[in-house]
Amino acid sequence: MIVFDLRCEAGHVFETWFQSSAAYDEQQARGLVTCPMCGTTGVSKAVMAPNVGAKGNRASAAAAPDAAALWRALAAAQADALKSSRWVGRDFATEARAMHAGERPDTPIHGQADATEVKALVEEGVPIAPLIIPVTPPEQLN
Repeated sequence: MIVFDLRCEAGHVFETWFQSSAAYDEQQARGLVTCPMCGTTGVSKAVMAPNVGAKGNRASAAAAPDAAALWRALAAAQADALKSSRWVGRDFATEARAMHAGERPDTPIHGQADATEVKALVEEGVPIAPLIIPVTPPEQLN
């Protein structure tokens, strides 16, 4: 397997794996290599730095971050941010839309919305963001 950094004619850069360099060339010639962001087939190899590992007898210059510690830090930061946010449950879309329209004061809220509601909010320009760590609704807590 070989990995290439690719760039489309719109400037999007992305990483893709191929069985071999020849497989990339064959797929490129057939128009099968497309940009995952815009769908164009105007894609070419981007300049990339080789990933050369450290010598086996040398310690890494910087220890790899501990994934569990990173998740704990992220969860703590989200929990801290939610302290000043009001749980609105299934009324999230209604509340967010009302604040966006100026019908209610702009205050931090969090709640639940299905995919259809999320799509509609985004299309309406309502600024929303997903929570990275799932939140248990207050009524389900012990």
